[in-house]
Amino acid sequence: MSNFSYQMRLSSSLFRRLKQRTMARDRRAFTTVEGSRPIIVHKRSLDILHDPWFNKGTAFSMTERNRLDLRGLLPPNVMSTEQQIERFMVDLKRLEVQARDGPADPNALAKWRILNRLHDRNETMYYKVLIAKIEEYAPIVYTPTVGLVCQNYSGLFRRPRGMYFSAEDRGEMKSMVYNWPADEVDMIVVTDGSRILGLGDLGVQGIGITIGKLDLYVAAAGINPQRVLPVMIDVGTNNEKLLKDPLYLGLQEQRLDGEEYLSVIDEFMEAVFTRWPHVIVQFEDFQSKWAFKLLQRYRNVYRMFNDDVQGTAGVAIAGLLGAVRAQGKQMIDFPKQKIVVAGAGSAGIGVLNAARKTMARMIGNNESAYESARSQFWVVDANGLITDARSDIDPEARPFARKIKEIDRQGLREGASLVEVVQQVKPDVLLGLSAVGGLFSKEVLEALKGSTSTRPAIFAMSNPTKNAECTPEEAFSIVGDNIIFASGSPFKNVDLGNGQIGHCNQGNNMYLFPGIGLGTLLSGSRIISDGMLQAAAECLAGYMTEEEVLKGIIYPSISSIRDITKEVAAAVVKEAIEEDLAEGYRDMDARELKKLSQEEIVTYVKNNMWSPEYPTLVYRKD
Repeated sequence: MSNFSYQMRLSSSLFRRLKQRTMARDRRAFTTVEGSRPIIVHKRSLDILHDPWFNKGTAFSMTERNRLDLRGLLPPNVMSTEQQIERFMVDLKRLEVQARDGPADPNALAKWRILNRLHDRNETMYYKVLIAKIEEYAPIVYTPTVGLVCQNYSGLFRRPRGMYFSAEDRGEMKSMVYNWPADEVDMIVVTDGSRILGLGDLGVQGIGITIGKLDLYVAAAGINPQRVLPVMIDVGTNNEKLLKDPLYLGLQEQRLDGEEYLSVIDEFMEAVFTRWPHVIVQFEDFQSKWAFKLLQRYRNVYRMFNDDVQGTAGVAIAGLLGAVRAQGKQMIDFPKQKIVVAGAGSAGIGVLNAARKTMARMIGNNESAYESARSQFWVVDANGLITDARSDIDPEARPFARKIKEIDRQGLREGASLVEVVQQVKPDVLLGLSAVGGLFSKEVLEALKGSTSTRPAIFAMSNPTKNAECTPEEAFSIVGDNIIFASGSPFKNVDLGNGQIGHCNQGNNMYLFPGIGLGTLLSGSRIISDGMLQAAAECLAGYMTEEEVLKGIIYPSISSIRDITKEVAAAVVKEAIEEDLAEGYRDMDARELKKLSQEEIVTYVKNNMWSPEYPTLVYRKD
């Protein structure tokens, strides 16, 4: 119990219960690494070396080699995990060349292949490397490289990782889920491949994004890798290239639509929650047409959320609040910000809804405040400024359509271009979620120089790198040194001269979705509420110090991701308790959760984060 710095403040009875439960957790045998006790295995010799869950490679001790019939099957020198990581890194570094960042870089795909081969043969070492070098390898297993992986997945596929449910499996899904070997699954990430990053319909190849996301759940949140499940729901593809490709691995037929489509998703959700009632399902990269509809259909019934709608929104809100702080103001001044949003897809509308709710909460948290907050946004899509004069407004975008009389007074019109809107509105924030690379042209950025803000903010949030609305070099060189810049994919900081640095903040969803998932899991919340999502965003916004934000740093370093996730998860747990949604996790029931202080909640989260350590293996015959 030495990990509990607060133990002297606990009542003696609660202390004893927590001690007993911690010991009970250490005795669990489901996973290979949660406790320090030996793991019973029913295989040995080459079978052990070919099993990525139990393979240690050259790290098997001599006693284990004798016990598991491995002597002579490995080189004689027993290596430490540190030596194994060093050997792996030496091999990987041989590939490195000076190359421009982004998915066009073939070196990044080569790195992904090598990491994936490590994943295939030694799970523990894979996650050790990923956690130790998270800042370097997150862009390889996730955006931007994962976009290139998905585009080429049919050629990269080597061994199954995850499950595939297709339109041809209708009526069979409840039995199919039992083909997955794990009796307990904590986290599922699912896609239908219809809108992978900004790359469009990639069909069954979209499973690459679900694998990458779950790698980050493991690395950042400490979700046990034996309890995660990547899922692809293949309902066809409308990508003509894939329909004609003889090597494509998915269904070569047009996508299902309407009630047929919904029936497949309904059956999948019922199937996974029947087998794993407490699982959390994250929806990923569903096209806008279905993203909102499915979120509203399931969010009050199942433990689920949509990262593109809600995760992107939370990260954007944290950045927007950080930008207010960077102006030398308090976060409570956020409702005064004028925000021009380029993009009205699922991510754009998700950010708009979250920002509006955040503003409303700060100025009264009632209907009047909610309506008033609407006036702070100008939304521009492919057809220009959205107003109520437009006849075919998407229902999700309708609440943000400007009144035509109102914009007449501003010198604008229905369909006004982005340049015109920026010139007339003079916004505090220019937020891009359009998936159109270079949308923030020289003309648009020149117009932003007229902003009424002392420190305008530019958020070029579209992924992958080639879809970013502008680069940090363009933003700083055209608008000026005194701006805040954030992007969805990683860019290098800009040297402004005279020892000054233009900070490029990566507004990566990785800052939030692992903590949202972990916090929901540990709270046992029945649903994922708006309040829990808001708590996560505000926790991230407050993570940076005042000194950092005044320098223009509004997001923390990815290298701190496990600590960030711990704090975000604790904020989610606390909010779930306050909303009376928490039902507890394992031996920590709802009543005892309510008794924990903030410090104790953080410790509770930390103690439930998985870390990759080799277990001692003991063979037992079946």
